[in-house]
This record gives sequence, structure tokens and C-alpha cells, in this order.
Amino acid sequence: MTSHAQVAQVLRTALSHAGLSQAELRAQAGISQRTLTNVLSGREDFKLSTLLALCDRLGLELVLVPREAAAGAAPGPAVRPPVVRSRVQGALARIQRQGAPSEPAAAAPRAKGKRE
Repeated sequence: MTSHAQVAQVLRTALSHAGLSQAELRAQAGISQRTLTNVLSGREDFKLSTLLALCDRLGLELVLVPREAAAGAAPGPAVRPPVVRSRVQGALARIQRQGAPSEPAAAAPRAKGKRE
């Protein structure tokens, strides 16, 4: 991230996901309404201690990485879906294409007295 606006966007998204109101976040972080408004607007500078308090209350971790590694540290899905389908996924896809039968097929009756 290279701007206050980008930091503010991450904080606003985390606030939304946390299900907290701004008043609740402000009280938990111990900051004023004006300070929180300034931080979330992304237009004003703020103290590192303010950012750390907000990150703590929103379940975020502030991590500094070299620029070269920043792309690998970008947020994304924790687990990426596999590119190659598994056998089960392939079988399910075939069944869906063929259309599942409305009733399961009945097993053929066995002749009495014979073992298989």
C-alpha cells in the first residue's frame, strides 16, 4: 500500500466484516470520533499508534515486507481452488452432464440357492 486512501479502504472493509459500528470501534480503540473519521476518510495523516490500535480491534496484523515481496503478501483467498480436477470432481461433472436418474435402479433379484 502506498497511500492513506488504500489503508483507509482496508480498514473500512475490515470494519464492515467485523460487524462493528464506528462508535464501537472508536470506543474499543480508545480514539475520538474525529480521529476515526479522519483515518477512514483516507485524506489525513494519522499516528502509527492509532493504526495499530485499529488493526488490533479489527483483527488485522500490520506487516512490513520488501516491495519485491509485496505481490506475494497481497490479500487473497487463503486456499486457492485446484486447477486440476480430482477424480471425484470429474465423476460428478460426468453425472451432471448425463443427468441423474429420477429413481435409483433396482438390483436384479438373485436366484434362490445360488451364491455369487
